[in-house]
Amino acid sequence: MSFLVLDRLTKSYGDTLAVDGLTLAVEKGEFVSLLGPSGCGKTTTLQMIAGFVEPSGGGITLDGGDLLAIRPSRRGLGIVFQSYALFPHMTAAENVAFGLEMQGVPRAERERRVSETLALVGLAALAERFPRKMSGGQQQRVALARALVIRPRVLLLDEPLSNLDAKLREEMQVELRQIQRRVGTTTILVTHDQAEAMALSDRIVIMNKGRAEQIARPDEAYGRPASAFVAGFLGRTNRLTGAIREAGGKLVVAIDDADWPAPPGARPGEVTVSVRPERIAFAATGLAGTVRNRVFHGSHWLLQVETAAGIVIVIRQNDGVALPREGERVSLAWRAEDMSIAAGAEAAP
Repeated sequence: MSFLVLDRLTKSYGDTLAVDGLTLAVEKGEFVSLLGPSGCGKTTTLQMIAGFVEPSGGGITLDGGDLLAIRPSRRGLGIVFQSYALFPHMTAAENVAFGLEMQGVPRAERERRVSETLALVGLAALAERFPRKMSGGQQQRVALARALVIRPRVLLLDEPLSNLDAKLREEMQVELRQIQRRVGTTTILVTHDQAEAMALSDRIVIMNKGRAEQIARPDEAYGRPASAFVAGFLGRTNRLTGAIREAGGKLVVAIDDADWPAPPGARPGEVTVSVRPERIAFAATGLAGTVRNRVFHGSHWLLQVETAAGIVIVIRQNDGVALPREGERVSLAWRAEDMSIAAGAEAAP
């Protein structure tokens, strides 16, 4: 049996469904991210797990027990909020010790666990420092230590890195993942940041309008998106209108004058093809177009290619290989397995 199970979890506010029948099974020690745009239901889901919001329907079990029957303060969950919610009049050590004091942990044990946890997050030397004297990254570590020191059954993270600048956020992503793996705490992260979810998670739940559009490993969801919404939300993608038709006795996916083998089970008709920019190469044959713009991003080049099927974005690594110039005619090619195909011409998310 899975460690944490959400069974058709639902939350409605009047006629509005914030969470619509979400089912999710999380294994012990797993890191799962709830990812999606504002209003998709991810934060409401986290709040129902924490006990801050009562579900309208469905159930939540933790280690086989009914979590909804337990008061929020007794659920044994660690929570890190977006604002960190540190007590400004307490030192780092006092902030971390607060939850243990509430649990009645003896002083000697409390001091030992606080010291160990501050060392775990790299703040042993700052135990006596107040939050106002700390950087954003240091405050984030204190908040994480406070959540971990109580040895939670599940760690809930609500956009914990969103207040940090881009460079520090990347550094903290690496540290957070290393700490989570070292401790082995089952973790649920809420985020709207696609890169963050993919960097940290064993699996991601891509949510849209209260529903899970796809639950998968980051590489699987990125490479094989289950819907047009997932393809468009989880990183940059090209969406092209094509058709599955017969050619030479077999079915192909045709985009303008170029074609690729159709996937098994495909049926003739109009389709929407999604392909990631970094999977597209310049080749001798393929989808014809003209390079309209080249933009240098240091580690890679981004090129906009005008084709009969629309503008196609191509990303190529800055590896020293010469690339087409603006105004140059090119042909674009990619592997059939790098395409995600949906029936009909779906609207962009």
